[in-house]
Amino acid sequence: MSFFKRLKDKLIGNPTEEEKVAEIIEEEAAEQKQDEATEPAQIEAIVDENEKAEEVSVTEATSETEIPVASEDQEQQEQQEQQEQQEQQEQQEEVQEVAIVEEPVKEKKPSAWSITQKFKTGLEKTRNSFTSKVNDLVARYRKVDEDFFEELEDLLLQADVGFETVMELMDKLRFEVQRKNIKDTSGIQTIISEKLVEIYEQGEEDLIELNMQPKGELTVILFVGVNGVGKTTTIGKLAHRLKSQGKTVVLAAGDTFRAGAIDQLQVWGDRVGCEVIKQSEGSDPAAVMYDAIRAAKNRNADVLICDTAGRLQNKVNLMNELEKVHRVISREVPNAPHEVLLALDATTGQNALVQAQTFKEATNVTGIVLTKLDGTAKGGIVLAIRNKLHIPVKFVGLGEKMDDLQPFDAERYVYGLFADGLDKELQNSED
Repeated sequence: MSFFKRLKDKLIGNPTEEEKVAEIIEEEAAEQKQDEATEPAQIEAIVDENEKAEEVSVTEATSETEIPVASEDQEQQEQQEQQEQQEQQEQQEEVQEVAIVEEPVKEKKPSAWSITQKFKTGLEKTRNSFTSKVNDLVARYRKVDEDFFEELEDLLLQADVGFETVMELMDKLRFEVQRKNIKDTSGIQTIISEKLVEIYEQGEEDLIELNMQPKGELTVILFVGVNGVGKTTTIGKLAHRLKSQGKTVVLAAGDTFRAGAIDQLQVWGDRVGCEVIKQSEGSDPAAVMYDAIRAAKNRNADVLICDTAGRLQNKVNLMNELEKVHRVISREVPNAPHEVLLALDATTGQNALVQAQTFKEATNVTGIVLTKLDGTAKGGIVLAIRNKLHIPVKFVGLGEKMDDLQPFDAERYVYGLFADGLDKELQNSED
C-alpha cells in the first residue's frame, strides 16, 4: 500500500475490526426494532385476510341481490388497507431518512483526525526548523542532482535523524530517483516521507502494542530512565490511558532514592484514581516491588506499573539495583516484567541515544517512551533510536495534557514532520 493511501486511511480514520463488529451489532439491533415495530401491522394484516375470507364465504352463501353490497364493502376495505400500508411505508422511509442523517455523527473521523492533529501540533517546532528548510531546498533546486542530496543530508543530520539513518535514507532516495527516472523536485517530499516510514518499520508490524496479559492475569510494566526525563509524569499518563480502557491499575513507588519521587507519584495516583504502593524514602526498591505485586494480586488488578530510580552516577549500582528488581518481579510473576519501558527526553537529542544504550546494557528494554517531543526542534531522534538500537518507540509525549501521551505511529509521525508539503501533494494527487 502506498504512503499516500496509508496516510489517507489514517486521516479519514477507517474503522477497526472492533468498530466494524459494533456497527454490525447496531444494524442488527435496528433491524430487530424495525421487525418488532412492523409485527403488529403484520398481525393486523393476517386478521384482515381471515376476515376477508369469512366475508367471501358469507357472500357466496347469500343471494345475488346481496352480492353487489358485499363487493362494495370489500372494495372500501381494500382501499382502506392500501391506504394504511402506504402510510406505514412512508413512516418506514422517514425512519430510514433519519437514520441516514444520524450516521455521520457516529463516524470515527473526528477521533482519527484529532490524533493526527496531535502529532502535527506536537512536531511543530521540528517542522518549523527542519521542514521549512526542506521546502526552501525544494524551491531552490528545480532538478534532483548530487548537490540537492548533499544539502538534504545536512538538514537531516541537523534534525538528529542520526548519521547511519541518514546514509541509509540517502541510498534509498538515490535508488528510487534513478528507478523512477525522477528529474525535478516536485513530489520529492512524498518519496522522502515514504522511505522514512520504511526505515522505521523495517518490515515489522504492531510495534506499538503493549504486551498485555489475558484477562484475569497481572501485567507488570517496569519503567526505567534517568531523573528529569518525565518518567513519573509518563507513568501517570499511561495509568490514565489504561484506566480509560476499563483496567484496574496499581502503581509501585520504586524510586526511593530521589527526594520527592514517592510524593510525586502519589499525586499522580490521586489524580488518576490509582492506588500507590510505597514505603519510606531510602527503602529497598526490590522490597517495594514485592509488596506492590502482593497488593496488586490481592486486589485483582489488571496492570502494575513500577517506577524505578534513575541515577546514572554509578552505572554498576544502577545495573545491580535493576537486576535485583527484575529478579524479584520474575520470581513473583512468571515471565514478568512483561514490558520494560525506557523514558527518554526528546529535547536532549543525541544524549538520549547514549542513555538508551546504557539502559539497554543494564536491562532488557522492550520499548521507548519519548517524552517532550513537542518541546524540541530535533524530532528526528525517533528515527535514530529505532535504527541504531532496534528498539521500538511505543509512546510519545506530545503535550502536557493527560491524553497527550499517544501510541507512536510512523505514518502520523512523518506526516507531522512534513504536514504542509504533504497536504499540498496529497491534494494534487486527488485532483
